[in-house]
Amino acid sequence: MGSDLRGRTADESAVHTAEFIVSSARLGELYECSALLSRTRARAGEIVDEAHALLAEAERDGDVERVLHVRDQLEQARAAYHKILVAYATLCDRITDERRAILRAQVELGRRSGLSGAA
Repeated sequence: MGSDLRGRTADESAVHTAEFIVSSARLGELYECSALLSRTRARAGEIVDEAHALLAEAERDGDVERVLHVRDQLEQARAAYHKILVAYATLCDRITDERRAILRAQVELGRRSGLSGAA
């Protein structure tokens, strides 16, 4: 016979444990994505800085054609950097939401088990 995981018995704690494991795994994946995006953001910032330097060099040299070309590349680099920043901020918000959900579930579980929440 299988157990009813929806019942309000000891099996309920198994469901909460499973949900916690899934949420923790999801949070871990979000942190991994955050680390990758952080490195990508840093590299994109370096690319923008390099494009600035190339533009300044082209302007010093008086190379109008190169100035126009590098200025276009700089704008593309800035736009890509902006997209990365937005993605990073969105991911950070998602991490915060996931952490809050885990904490709320833990508090709710503590209430149901009669714990006061004070350590």
